Amino acid sequence: MTETVTFQLNWEPNGFQAPYFLARREGFYADEGLDVEFVEGHGSPFAAEQTAKGRSDLGLAGGSAVLSVRSRGLEPLAVAAVSQKTPATIYSLRDVFGEPFTDPEQLRGRTVGPSATKTRILTLQLLEDRGIRDEVTVNDVQKHTHHRVEHQLLDGDVDAAVGVVTNGKELEREYDRTADELLIGDYLDVYGMTVVTNPEFAADNPDTIRSFLRATARGWELATNDPDRAVDALIDRNAQLEHNREVEHMKFLASAEDLQFTEFVRESGWGHFDAGRWKNLAEMLAETDLLESPVDPEAAWTNEYVDDTEPVIADYAERIGR
Repeated sequence: MTETVTFQLNWEPNGFQAPYFLARREGFYADEGLDVEFVEGHGSPFAAEQTAKGRSDLGLAGGSAVLSVRSRGLEPLAVAAVSQKTPATIYSLRDVFGEPFTDPEQLRGRTVGPSATKTRILTLQLLEDRGIRDEVTVNDVQKHTHHRVEHQLLDGDVDAAVGVVTNGKELEREYDRTADELLIGDYLDVYGMTVVTNPEFAADNPDTIRSFLRATARGWELATNDPDRAVDALIDRNAQLEHNREVEHMKFLASAEDLQFTEFVRESGWGHFDAGRWKNLAEMLAETDLLESPVDPEAAWTNEYVDDTEPVIADYAERIGR
């Protein structure tokens, strides 16, 4: 008997999500007795909120969004770490700096335009950690500002912009101006995407969650080892992305190569969380205006549903050649 499970995506289908579509196309979810229905989203906070309210069984949301939504009185529960690093990125154009942009110190005396509140907060935290917060102008976020900061950078109104990994390379591809990206996750210990659920669904369906995570890990393994196959599965889901195949391929490679793997994954396996990182994240967000009330980071996550007896989870690093 097949069980239908709804999976709330953090955004519209894109290269970052290719492994989930691959897992479904290859029958990995079906092997676990699951029929996964994907629901398009409007950002990580939206996905965390929808899942917490029980409007979807599972969802895809960033770690900081999980804590932010919990601070509003809801209870999204993170059950697996998909990417170990935040995709937030500071990017610029080579001709702005006159040299490769490779270090936060190069932002001294510069103006930075963030595309969202979360990425602005992460940027401020990075600058604070480096001791240069007072030497960099970080603009406020304006509504519907994603394209605005991109064009501000192109027009020279800001020296750098903040978005997600590949935003700079997309500019480079479109405007033929060399771009550089500085991955914030290389400096801040912040989780990227996590699989979330709600406590009621978890209590009633523990085996379903374990099954979903086993199949998802298989999807990530195959996608990492065969990116073209993963992008094909994505385009099968949304044929309109065919014209943008190169960019979607680039997004997935960035996710697979730069965000999902760390030494912690080598030691612990796919999907596991580290308690210390959640504690550090909660402390960092508490120092900003992102949390509306105090949160208990220990209540926000669990490793209970990550099946350590499954080889693709336990031996993930070896299986992707890392």
